[in-house]
Amino acid sequence: MEEVFRQSELKDIAEKVYNGERLTREDGIKLYQSNDLLAIGRLANYVREKKNGNRAYFIVNRHINHTNICENRCQLCAFGRDADDPKAYVLSLDEIEEKARSCRSEKISEIHIVGGLHPDLKLDYYLEMLRRVRKALPDVIIQSFTAVEVDYLARLHNLRVEDVLKALMDAGLDSLPGGGAEIFAPRVRKIICDKKISGERWLEVHKTAHRLGMRTNATMLYGHVETIEERIDHMLALREAQDETGGFLTFIPLAFHPQNTQLESMNISRTTGFDDLKTYAVSRLMLDNIDHIKAYWVLTGPKLAQVSLSFGVDDLDGTVVEENIAHDAGADTDQYMPKKKLIKMIKAAGRQPVERDTMYNVLGEVF
Repeated sequence: MEEVFRQSELKDIAEKVYNGERLTREDGIKLYQSNDLLAIGRLANYVREKKNGNRAYFIVNRHINHTNICENRCQLCAFGRDADDPKAYVLSLDEIEEKARSCRSEKISEIHIVGGLHPDLKLDYYLEMLRRVRKALPDVIIQSFTAVEVDYLARLHNLRVEDVLKALMDAGLDSLPGGGAEIFAPRVRKIICDKKISGERWLEVHKTAHRLGMRTNATMLYGHVETIEERIDHMLALREAQDETGGFLTFIPLAFHPQNTQLESMNISRTTGFDDLKTYAVSRLMLDNIDHIKAYWVLTGPKLAQVSLSFGVDDLDGTVVEENIAHDAGADTDQYMPKKKLIKMIKAAGRQPVERDTMYNVLGEVF
């Protein structure tokens, strides 16, 4: 253990970290209650470098949001619309195919597709979408449809989640993104997304995908009405699921943006940089069995995402190209990050830029 921790309030936790011991719920709460951000970051950085060395990953990807019409209309969401809203839209299969074809020259390695729960879009629409994207981009990994969307399709057609996933996989789906997890606590979900599937159901969809051989992502939406205890319980539920299946690729803490949501009236402020960095660091320390922690620069901003590379984060996501969900909620970042800029950010932080695909296969290191 480093000398700096011998008189620290975090001494006991530091001893566990340096001895490779698993942290407890009480440890996680204590980390959140501590204001010694640099010490927490130092511990998280130790774990980050033990797992991933000096590498910082990024991906060349493209987001597509196929519809904003959604039955749930969650209180946390500024993206969803009723069908008769003037701003409601649905992309045709031709439009989606064209968006996929348009990025052929950019050498992307991932297509990321998520959208609302549109009652008129049946499973056939999603299967044909996947087939067309696969035909347009045969070598690209398709990471699409949240657990919420998969569950919705299962209920819409009276099918098992396993059967829906198998059909989607046969049509070209490779991986599920982590959206829809929010905070697993029922108390919180009743306030922020009362019509959304439960945390237990979200976990079951992902564990089902893992059992079918699919790797997926995990998220946590923080900075609204949840307590630090509920954040830690969320991480522990993911850690337990990962112990069971080993299927999660990365964990992505997502900072809540209240603008234009139903929660805006509760006077919820956007998260502080202090809370963001602490959440990244605590995530790295608690989720010992998930290899990667990702900072989604679209929500935190590029500068804080860059600093997070010293607070447990080893992945800055990617080029994105087009993103509507966070920006409808007031995100003031760009919708596109050029590959050259990502590389520059990583190098300036003293890290080694590594281009990856969805599965963290290395596509190239930049020196």
